[in-house]
Amino acid sequence: MLSQNSVPRQIRVLVVDDSAVVRQVLEAVLSQEPDLSVMVAADPLIAQQKMARCRPDVIVLDLEMPRMDGLAFLRKIMATDPIPTVICSGVAGRGTQAALRALEEGALGIVTKPKLGLRNFLYESGLVLTDMVRSAAGARIRPFHVPDAKPSAPRKPLAQKPEFFLQRLVAIGASTGGTEALTEILTALPQDSPGILVVQHMPEVFTAAFADRLNHLSLIKVKEAEDGDPVTPGRALIAPGNRHMSVRRRGKEVYVELNDGPLISRHRPSVDVLFRSVAHAAGANGLGIILTGMGSDGAQGLLEMKKCGAETVAQDEASCVVFGMPREAIACGAVDEVLPLARIPTRILMNSAKKKPLRHTTMAP
Repeated sequence: MLSQNSVPRQIRVLVVDDSAVVRQVLEAVLSQEPDLSVMVAADPLIAQQKMARCRPDVIVLDLEMPRMDGLAFLRKIMATDPIPTVICSGVAGRGTQAALRALEEGALGIVTKPKLGLRNFLYESGLVLTDMVRSAAGARIRPFHVPDAKPSAPRKPLAQKPEFFLQRLVAIGASTGGTEALTEILTALPQDSPGILVVQHMPEVFTAAFADRLNHLSLIKVKEAEDGDPVTPGRALIAPGNRHMSVRRRGKEVYVELNDGPLISRHRPSVDVLFRSVAHAAGANGLGIILTGMGSDGAQGLLEMKKCGAETVAQDEASCVVFGMPREAIACGAVDEVLPLARIPTRILMNSAKKKPLRHTTMAP
């Protein structure tokens, strides 16, 4: 326990953006937090000079800048001295694709640029930014490379499909590091996989581009969810940024519902919202999976799924970029099984007819 005179460890944050207004807003938002110490730089060359004098713990990086663009700077950082990096990007088409490319190159997350000044940025976006910076400060940085295209030959489907499989709902929640984890999972699944619902903490607009990217890489179909979309085998639906996603059963069919409600567990979309709805729509036919990320979003929803008879899985610490969300789910008793990321695609295709005590599985797939 900290003594009364103890001071929390300072997280040194370097904001790199050529816009004076953006630098001012981001510095003002981050400097309000007692554990964050902020430096600013107008471009990567100035940033390098400041980094030589004081190495930051986290970089908040613009992508479109003079003299050196942000993506080139990110590649240089990751090749020489990897530092956790959060992308601060606009939502224009080219900016969206560049931001997703930055995630593939090692960035940990995306926040959208402030558009209307400090006051309008402070509440929800400012909360997301400070949470993401703290999350990045404790993250594991690891190289990640996505495949360039769909496999040339379809993976072998399951030999038999019991009835439960066609009715099963798989709900996945993720935050920091989740784009890489989801890519590894979804690109490993065969075309006849059960229906999948995903909440990945990511700003609006970026989720559609992310879903399109996964659809290009995967044998299953992947799309950003729309209100009324049916949940069907062989398809994954990604919650749109800034909208909660839940499901509702109508007879034998299950449909997506989207809403613009308040933040839940500090997020919109919230993993808790999805998991709770799947608990009631699917019961014992549900499979809940909580992946890498900071905070506690998803823990209580996963517990509700377990209480309704669903199977529940958490990604293990060794394969997480940030172990916060899985740790919280395990701590509250919501998790049946802890698995390394590489084992999760196989687990999606399995059925455990009997519930077993929580176990950690670390063997190679």
